[in-house]
Amino acid sequence: MADKIRQITDVMDMIAEDTSVPRNIRKGAADAKARLLDTKEPTDVRAAGAINILDDLANDPNIPLHARTLIWNVISQLETLGRSK
Repeated sequence: MADKIRQITDVMDMIAEDTSVPRNIRKGAADAKARLLDTKEPTDVRAAGAINILDDLANDPNIPLHARTLIWNVISQLETLGRSK
């Protein structure tokens, strides 16, 4: 499970560091990563919180298509993470 979380956070880092992505989307990706890595809550709760943040980002009209696709992929991975407790 730690490997999967690392893969997910690596993609979030990619989005957060991509200068072709608007600043609010980059900040949201960093916030979702922080939410996922906050070990005070169970993994499924952290995954759900990150999904909630990323879902809002994916619906932003200013998001570039490549970033939206990455976010959708991350959301899919997070959904499996939340179920594989």
